[in-house]
Amino acid sequence: MFLSYINELIAFLETYSIVVKEFADDVKMYVKIINDVNLLQLQHAIDSLLISAEEWQLTVDKCRVLNIGHLVLLPELKIQNKVLPNVNSVCDLGKNVTNYLSLSDHVCDIAAKAHKRASLICRCFVSRNTDLLVCVFKVYVRPLLEYNSVIWSHSNIHDIDAIERVQRLFTKRLHGLHNLPYKLRWCPPCQMV
Repeated sequence: MFLSYINELIAFLETYSIVVKEFADDVKMYVKIINDVNLLQLQHAIDSLLISAEEWQLTVDKCRVLNIGHLVLLPELKIQNKVLPNVNSVCDLGKNVTNYLSLSDHVCDIAAKAHKRASLICRCFVSRNTDLLVCVFKVYVRPLLEYNSVIWSHSNIHDIDAIERVQRLFTKRLHGLHNLPYKLRWCPPCQMV
């Protein structure tokens, strides 16, 4: 039923020569701003979005402006006479994106969450069974590290090290593996991959 609201809206907004993307109840509008005409097109699209939302009794919230690339023009886009905040990063569908399309912030966030969860596993489980703890790690920590990994595909060495450090520290805390070098901790029966 919700798609009936959105599909008409998307077709209508595209008449303003802007790009509109949707996912579930999220709508993203963007345009390459070269001059004031492009900025005006985007503002008219936002105004039309508000009119349509009022008509269909939908709320429009969590709106922000993310300038991608070098900042040539600081646009002042408005919703209901309130200026939209210009931000340097935004959380979109579970991943943090910066204005230079760097996902390093996202990698740092998920690595921090994974560290916390791995530490909880070590504190909460009394068992010294390495295979059991590795299985728990695979179930509760790895999904955090792998969520949307196709999109943020770690190409930066710093990001790869941040992700790898979670596994490295977890295996170091396992019973009987503390004094072993990482490459030996990596081998069966403690195979993490």
